[in-house]
Amino acid sequence: MDKLLEIRNLHARIGDKEILKGIDLDILPGQVHAVMGPNGAGKSTLSAVLTGRPDYEVTEGSILYKGQDLLALSPEERAWAGIFLSFQYPIEIPGVTITAFMKAAVNARLKAQGKPEMKTGDFLKLMKEKMALVQMKPEFSKREVNVGFSGGEKKRNEIFQMALLEPALSILDETDSGLDVDALKIVADGVNTLRSPEKSAIIITHYHKLLEYVQPDVVHVLKAGRIVKTGGRELIDAIETKGFDQF
Repeated sequence: MDKLLEIRNLHARIGDKEILKGIDLDILPGQVHAVMGPNGAGKSTLSAVLTGRPDYEVTEGSILYKGQDLLALSPEERAWAGIFLSFQYPIEIPGVTITAFMKAAVNARLKAQGKPEMKTGDFLKLMKEKMALVQMKPEFSKREVNVGFSGGEKKRNEIFQMALLEPALSILDETDSGLDVDALKIVADGVNTLRSPEKSAIIITHYHKLLEYVQPDVVHVLKAGRIVKTGGRELIDAIETKGFDQF
């Protein structure tokens, strides 16, 4: 099977500080990978590099996405190619409704693919279907993006965006940080509902709780900018028992 993502010897820094110090990672279509590690290990840096944040510099290594050089693509091109990032702290966008925001995002992707934009009626029908899929109330479509949302509502909105855009690779960057059990279940239910043989995900976390609801295929332990251990569910149990110092 062709790899969806292939990372080799990835080194990256912000300013003068090297954070990633040689990451190797392969993801196949349909796989969910968990990347766990203590604060400062480089987990969020990995997501920033994958999505093309300009303040992070790749100094060595390569990333292939669907066989294409990911590092040669702009952040917008990466999004259009099917990479989605769920933020740890989603921002508010006053004055912009969820409907307007998502219609613009969907049509931008279609335009990049050389396809015609969706007609308003077709888009609203699709939006309604996806909102129902992630158990999001229809009236949220008229609200401004994340304005006045609770933590759980922001996370549900992120999962809704993921459902609507149907990315090939979803990156959840510590999206469970600070969430209560109900909000965690919102995220987990969304990820589980959207799992398919074609779609993959990277769940970046330093907690085990989310991974009780989402069963990853592969677990990686990231420390000091390197993946120091790769395995299965047993790694989550070991971290819960003895922490990250054992690795």
